[in-house]
Amino acid sequence: MSLMKSLLAGAAALCIAPGLALADPALIFDLGGKFDKSFNEAAYQGAERWKAETGGSYKELEMQSEAQREQALRRLAETGANPIVMTGFAFGEVLNKVAPDYPNTKFAIIDTEVDQPNVQSVVFAEPEGSYLAGVLAALASKSGTVGFIGGMDIPLIHKFECGYAQGVKATNPNAKVLINYTGTTPNAWNDPVKGAELAKAQKSQGADVIYAAAGGTGIGVLQAAADMNILSIGVDSNQNHLHPGQVLTSMVKRVDNAVYDAFKAGPELQTGTREMNLKSDGVALAMDDNNKPLITAEMTAAVDKAATDIKDGTIKPHDYLTDNTCPVQ
Repeated sequence: MSLMKSLLAGAAALCIAPGLALADPALIFDLGGKFDKSFNEAAYQGAERWKAETGGSYKELEMQSEAQREQALRRLAETGANPIVMTGFAFGEVLNKVAPDYPNTKFAIIDTEVDQPNVQSVVFAEPEGSYLAGVLAALASKSGTVGFIGGMDIPLIHKFECGYAQGVKATNPNAKVLINYTGTTPNAWNDPVKGAELAKAQKSQGADVIYAAAGGTGIGVLQAAADMNILSIGVDSNQNHLHPGQVLTSMVKRVDNAVYDAFKAGPELQTGTREMNLKSDGVALAMDDNNKPLITAEMTAAVDKAATDIKDGTIKPHDYLTDNTCPVQ
């Protein structure tokens, strides 16, 4: 079966309904699927919010393999979809190649920058939100040892790791931060079994709060933490409800807003780089009834103070991407 035929085989792989208006927007999910309870699902929620509010329709595609990226983009552009939004840095190289071939189509890419005149690049201030998660973890930890489990070992996820470590150390300079990554290939985003194994290993080393920035792999981290009766921290989407009373908080990236805003702008989407930070509510800690019993007044005050200091520039969490280093490690 040719690659294009494989791409088009089955509604699960490519959900493009016939007869849609030419200007329908489109959303391509990265590996892991739209119901990963994390990054992709946040994007899906943004698209669905736009659909509910406008009554419009959109095309969607779930990636099944790395090899599909270019064909997927070209296929959607040929159908007239505009704008086309994609989740994940891994689309960067392909989009840089494809975008010039469709100058009248607007593209939006989440989590990396692509310098093309018809592309909006949406990036997030992950160090800011992760710093707050670190503050909370340090205050919640009884052992003085906390953990971080990343998905694919790439600079983007080191942004989460470094921001988290800074928040932990600023709150408890004597705290120990354990760090593991799931792997070095895209499969690292969708391996909950490995995530659980790493969580168990960190628990054996004393960690009693573990932050997972690992896409679908993080589901295994959160499950293992709950099973071991320690705390976890979710990422991207609000994951507090997955294990009420066991998930300390979730570092939410408003990927949903990025998708919603792009769909709402339509073909008039503003190009260039858009940063979503703490000040613009682009990142935040999730607080709700599921984690309310875990959050003390002291924790609330400390997080609120740190958030204020970040917003006004008093605290400036280091961005790993600026020099590929983390000052607290």
